[in-house]
Amino acid sequence: MQILPSGQQPAPGLALAPFRGLRYAQDRVSGLAEVTSPPYVVIAQDAAAQLRAADPHNVVRLILPRHDAGNPGDAYSDAAQLFRDWQEQGILLPDPQPALYVYEQALRGGQVLQRGLIGALRLSPLDTGSVLPHEDVMPGPVAGRRQLMEAAGANLEPIFLLYDGDGADGAASRLVAQVAGGRLPLMAVDTDDGIRHRLWALTDPAEQAAVAADLASRQALIADGHHRYAAYLQLQARKRANGQDGAGDGPAHLAPWDAGLALLVDSQAFPPHIGAIHRVIPGLSAPEAAQRAKAAFAVRPLPERLVHDPDGIMDLLRGVGGVAFVVAGGGEAYLLTDPDPRQAEAAMPGRSARWRGLSASVLQELLLAHVWGIPDDESSVQVLHDAPGALRAAARPPGGTAVLCPPLAAADVYAVAAHGERVPRKSTSFAPKPRSGLVLRSFAYG
Repeated sequence: MQILPSGQQPAPGLALAPFRGLRYAQDRVSGLAEVTSPPYVVIAQDAAAQLRAADPHNVVRLILPRHDAGNPGDAYSDAAQLFRDWQEQGILLPDPQPALYVYEQALRGGQVLQRGLIGALRLSPLDTGSVLPHEDVMPGPVAGRRQLMEAAGANLEPIFLLYDGDGADGAASRLVAQVAGGRLPLMAVDTDDGIRHRLWALTDPAEQAAVAADLASRQALIADGHHRYAAYLQLQARKRANGQDGAGDGPAHLAPWDAGLALLVDSQAFPPHIGAIHRVIPGLSAPEAAQRAKAAFAVRPLPERLVHDPDGIMDLLRGVGGVAFVVAGGGEAYLLTDPDPRQAEAAMPGRSARWRGLSASVLQELLLAHVWGIPDDESSVQVLHDAPGALRAAARPPGGTAVLCPPLAAADVYAVAAHGERVPRKSTSFAPKPRSGLVLRSFAYG
């Protein structure tokens, strides 16, 4: 997976440094399943409440902090204080030696879904270095993640990157397989989504050096964590502007904020699965949305049996192929297909044909912006990772329209990135995502 934009010279490769991870003391919590969580970006409000109730030390209290109005400070300072308290109380303990961590996710029946390496990833500028984005970001979430990391002095959950590690022929991938196949893990936990998570520590300097040598010529694509990676860079720039510059040619010259917590997975060994991400437009009814969409799409109503069947709708979208959407709400649903090519091209000037052919691009530029006159931003559009959640959100007062979307193909995502372009924000949901809370990275430990 060499995905450098055309004509761009290769930059220095990936550098994944060992660090002393902070991990939960298992005898101080009710269980690792009860104190860990999915990544912050996929946690709905009701799920966050359940996670908080599961254990008073659940990591969601750090990654999605709440602040009581009227109290001094803010949510970020509250999370930072809680993070310090848990360390002082021995809830979170640093590992004795710097390590790279082998991380495995598998079904309880034994099928391995994904294995990779967690470490401190040296930062490089977006679009010019060894780490490439494929998706746009919004300034609000970037600033929020940066403020949280800055207050806590830590990376509280890893971003997720894919790289071409040559599968079984790559040194790092071989080592990951050997460790997972023949060593006792530091921890193992089954979560309620049916996945077993296991973690091993690589502390042998020779093994760490072998990983470093293998990654030195590699390049990675951000699969999940664009806002957090942008926040890493923003925090680094702020520290350097304040004279806290650790940049240099070797590890001895790196400051803690010159790296960010990351999971690297070899996409040759474990090809990714990409799920769909959906939109909800509050205040716009589905019949009105469908009627207005007729100006640029073929529109037909769906039978009543599909209106409240999100799985059936997603099967339909996958079966239709090409650019297609379902708008639903208020007990009605409509299939949108065959966007007008002239309007689509006019709505996306200067873009490559591959980019214009993405369902996410047609959604953002033609349907939302051109037909409905709605910007795809945080104040106008809700983003949800699951179709049932989108339908429920559209049904809540004052009502609205759920736009259910097909998933993007991995080949399209890679091709767009290789062309130096980015897919619209919140267009891809790579899976499986790493569990948050299994290992944290404090700046105090490197």
